[in-house]
Amino acid sequence: MTEHKTEYLDQLLSYCSQNRATDLHICVGSRPMMRVNSRLTTIPDTEIVMPAAVNIIVESILSEKKREALRIHRVLDFSFSRPGMGRFRCNIYQQRGTYAIAIRTLPFEIPAFDSLGLPSVVETFVHKSKGLILCTGATGSGKSTTLASLVNLINLNYNSHIITIEDPVEYLHKHRKSLVTQREIGEDADNFAIALRSALRGDPDVIMVGEMRDPETISIALTAAETGHLVLSTLHTVGAAKAIDRIIDAFPAGQQTQARTQLATVLEGIVSQQLLPRADGSGLVVASEVLIMTSAARNLIREGKHYQVNSIMQTGQSLGMQLMEADLARLHLEGVIELEEAELRAPDPQLLKQFLNRR
Repeated sequence: MTEHKTEYLDQLLSYCSQNRATDLHICVGSRPMMRVNSRLTTIPDTEIVMPAAVNIIVESILSEKKREALRIHRVLDFSFSRPGMGRFRCNIYQQRGTYAIAIRTLPFEIPAFDSLGLPSVVETFVHKSKGLILCTGATGSGKSTTLASLVNLINLNYNSHIITIEDPVEYLHKHRKSLVTQREIGEDADNFAIALRSALRGDPDVIMVGEMRDPETISIALTAAETGHLVLSTLHTVGAAKAIDRIIDAFPAGQQTQARTQLATVLEGIVSQQLLPRADGSGLVVASEVLIMTSAARNLIREGKHYQVNSIMQTGQSLGMQLMEADLARLHLEGVIELEEAELRAPDPQLLKQFLNRR
């Protein structure tokens, strides 16, 4: 990799770092853009990107093996590091016959749980010896960071074997009290299901699955949680009830009753999160929803009434549960976010109004 090939990309990454951008977008026919406080803006003093520039970047950051995978699949996810700048997650994809690049910043250091802004009850999830913990939210809502922080808490406090299965590996975990082995899809295993099945033979105590994206992975994860492992994973849904729906709906109709029973047994908690711009423009803040499994919640899942778990969260505040609408209302009433932002992000705008009017 020659220096002149990486200079253009390094300049863009450096500018993004200086301006606390979370993402960098490079696309032919457009000037490079960055996302700051959830808003996409053009990087000043840059020119429209030409195909040759993108091709040089692709060539400079990919090994021959990865270039071949990109040629075959026309899309590639991976991570890379830059000394002095940090670690990055990259998605290269083909559009209109050329490549486009989306790069997300990943800090070298895993953020401390206390710095995330999540309810303290979420930290207690890691004290479980078995079961399933889910972190849900849209792309870019901080799910990977939350999981990494929870894994780090286990690593610091327990003598466990932790296996992470990721696409790609994002945060690098050092061995502390625990042994942490990290497997990357594409490099160390062909897919999540194969990696997860293999992990069960690796004597793990804790398994972190970057994403439960297919029925086979979901099924193996539930079985792993049922057989005495603590499993942490993510889903691309907003809200605890929708996360439960997504898992059950992944199974054929004839298997859904069994899946509900299994999920009701192994699920220990769900945290759903969104990242919102602060009203003062100083950065982002997390809004969250938390479901802690109680006997009542388990019964609702078994009976197929998971749409009623919102009422469990509304009445379970003393246990640390909360609805997304309640947290959005709190953030607005405390002056942290604008009302328009709260209304835009609320799954149930009418419920949000109720929480706003209670204060």
